[in-house]
Amino acid sequence: MINLAKEIISGRRINRTDDLSIFLNCDLEELCKGADMIRDHFVGDKIDLCSIINGRSGRCPEDCKYCAQSAHNHTDCEVYDFISEEKILEACKLNEAEGVDRFSIVTAGKALTGEEFEKAIHAYETMKKECKGIELCASMGFISKEQLVRLKEAGVTSYHHNIETSRRNFPNICTTHTYEMKMETLKLVKEAGLYVCSGGIIGMGESWEDRLDMAISLSEVGADSIPINALMPIKGTPLEGRERISEDDILRTVAFFRYINPKAEIRLAAGRALMENDGEKAFKSGASASITGNMLTTVARATIRSDKEMIKRIGRK
Repeated sequence: MINLAKEIISGRRINRTDDLSIFLNCDLEELCKGADMIRDHFVGDKIDLCSIINGRSGRCPEDCKYCAQSAHNHTDCEVYDFISEEKILEACKLNEAEGVDRFSIVTAGKALTGEEFEKAIHAYETMKKECKGIELCASMGFISKEQLVRLKEAGVTSYHHNIETSRRNFPNICTTHTYEMKMETLKLVKEAGLYVCSGGIIGMGESWEDRLDMAISLSEVGADSIPINALMPIKGTPLEGRERISEDDILRTVAFFRYINPKAEIRLAAGRALMENDGEKAFKSGASASITGNMLTTVARATIRSDKEMIKRIGRK
């Protein structure tokens, strides 16, 4: 795996024609060491931190089996319409003050449209004027190229839209929209000139081959940032009874995502609590970025600061 890492650093790229089973059968420690070499060469020591605010919650018509906000599931998630610009701006300024690199409004639902989309545009325009030290991102479902262009004009530089899993496994996770719709949206994001943030969730019952396929698909679409979520089963969802994934399995996944996507930000997302010290080993196994904070609740500031302390402890910036 060290030799393969050196080949990738020298220009080799992994694709569908390669024997991907090497990533499943190799020694985990050596795989992680090689992934860290690749990360160090292409991305460097900086850990990219992003934070999100839940701009609209609940009542989503999509039937994603993992999601607390789906109207098809029976959870106790909060339900509210698009929040005030004041709350969004306050959260953005908090993150900027704490040194977070990126800030995103995330909304439940298939797409953000109409008056609520206009409110989002105005909020981004305000943040662009008042928050000069933080990048702006958006995650608003299946929106049009015209909407993506408007977001870019308002100050957004990155759009997040997870593919969630492999093409083969996707119908087992969601039936109200398709994997192809996901991929088409990512193409529109690229065409609009925005940074593509797209990843998925592991631990939903998929195979290792599904995880490898997801990594290859994100390489093919040219994802710039790849959030890797480990499923935290939520009561009231169809996946509530799934056994939580092990730290070793998370580390193996993070590491081969780095081999397959050497220049991308491999971003730790949900499930960091399943790992020792909130994923410290993952940052030594190919990860170069993380979501931080806690949906901008009162503990967010402490969470951001503990992450910064951990980053300093492991010698990263």
